[in-house]
Amino acid sequence: MTPEQLATFIAVAEREHLTKGAAAVRLTPSAASAAIRALEAVYNVDLFDRVGRRIELTRAGRLFLAEARRTLAAVKEAEGLLSELGGLRTGHLDIEASQTIANYWLPARLLRFTALYPGISVGFRDGNTAGVVQAVTSGRAELGFIEGSVDEAALAAHPFRSDELIIVVSSRAPGVGAVTTPERLRELRWIMREPGSGTRTEFEAALAAIGIDSTTLPVALILPTNEAVLSAVRGSACAAALSRLVVSPFIASGELVGIDIALAPRQFTILRHKERRLSAAALAFERICREPD
Repeated sequence: MTPEQLATFIAVAEREHLTKGAAAVRLTPSAASAAIRALEAVYNVDLFDRVGRRIELTRAGRLFLAEARRTLAAVKEAEGLLSELGGLRTGHLDIEASQTIANYWLPARLLRFTALYPGISVGFRDGNTAGVVQAVTSGRAELGFIEGSVDEAALAAHPFRSDELIIVVSSRAPGVGAVTTPERLRELRWIMREPGSGTRTEFEAALAAIGIDSTTLPVALILPTNEAVLSAVRGSACAAALSRLVVSPFIASGELVGIDIALAPRQFTILRHKERRLSAAALAFERICREPD
């Protein structure tokens, strides 16, 4: 049994989907399937039931998943210790970030980190806030980066910079200038991120702070990425709330218009597990992320 086999099993088990799990650990579906079949063959146990075109965890698979998570977390902690002993010359760091941070803020910090510590390999995945919380809780990631905050007893959350959500519409949308008060937001049709995303959660909280129940907004479409929301807004008369990091170039070009209704600022937050010691690589990367822009 290898750490790679454990990571593959966990990724597939968490999604109960071979292709998605394989993509999460950067394997082809056939390679992921072979890794799982090898585990099943060596230990003479079925970890998944194949139900038509779907897969489901067996009872043995569900029991093994919890142990596999603990074992992989222990392996990563041991790797972190060796990295410290080696003065950050070698090692590995797993991080996970919600989409706005992953796509628009972290890449420059990752480049800085890899330039300073070329011997440290980085496993970097993006997802929504709920997925990042689960990754850090399970030990799949040492550090998580989310928009807003979470209430998770196992995790320590440390805000490290502010962000701003802006309501935008296409500059070609009719009646853009008429929306001047919070109450008139109900007159717009909305493109929203999916439940569980930090952008969606923080937007709903910001609306509540100005007296607007988000459930009263007419929603035209729910999409799973910032880029999909942005594309939909640019090609329609609908509105959306997105990070200034995402929309600034399109406002500057005149393609989008920001509606002048201020929303409360939100925090970008670093997540770590309270009971797991961070590796030297994780501490070094966290220091880079706290440096001024």
